[in-house]
Amino acid sequence: MSSSKVVVVTGGASGIGLGIVKRFVQQGHRVAMLDVQEALLEKEAAVLRGQGAIILPLVVNVADRTSIDDAYAKVRAELGPIAIVVANAGISESIGFDDITVDIWQRMIDINLTGVFHTVQAALPDMRQAGWGRIITISSQAAQSGAMDRAHYAAAKSGVIGLTRSLARELAAHGITVNTIPPSVVATPMADQGIAAGTFPPLEIIAQHIPIPRPGTPDDIAAACEYLASDGASYVTGQVLAVNGGMFIG
Repeated sequence: MSSSKVVVVTGGASGIGLGIVKRFVQQGHRVAMLDVQEALLEKEAAVLRGQGAIILPLVVNVADRTSIDDAYAKVRAELGPIAIVVANAGISESIGFDDITVDIWQRMIDINLTGVFHTVQAALPDMRQAGWGRIITISSQAAQSGAMDRAHYAAAKSGVIGLTRSLARELAAHGITVNTIPPSVVATPMADQGIAAGTFPPLEIIAQHIPIPRPGTPDDIAAACEYLASDGASYVTGQVLAVNGGMFIG
């Protein structure tokens, strides 16, 4: 990327999202970090501002289209037209298939799949007008290999991959690329919560089964996002870029 652009990152207050925010800030871009965690959002935004970053923290529920539309209006007013979107916000939980209620299923779909729909669709007018755009979705290895006790999560993330590939075909003529990154095991607060709850194995145990024997980091995912958003990736679209240390090869 040859100049500062406006980047939107959902789920930007912690974990993978925060890593992505930091990476784009380091590249000199104006970044809107969207999240539901208001206190954490303000805390991290203050740190980045102290480092000279141009940051706009916004409390947003990606499952609510009005919330997205209101946030994007503020982004356009304060930072400018949206050029890059990283649809990262999501939730995960472990629950056996027989115990998934309709409400639990719907919440997972609303946040992890419909949230991506809202996040991407609302940004398209800016990208079409500019004749340039980069859309990066964060899916999951669970969508590729399946996941024990997380059928609803895997289903939603599979939908993200299908949505990404379809949009890549539909938007290519407008100068917009659309790609997805499906992380596997990443050291994040969400992983820590799962470990503490006993629903996720310790990362050092999982690392023994990864060809590159360590968990991923938010910066590993952020580096891939930087590439996919770059001019160097202008001929890359509709791709599933697995950043997983070789845990899933397919």
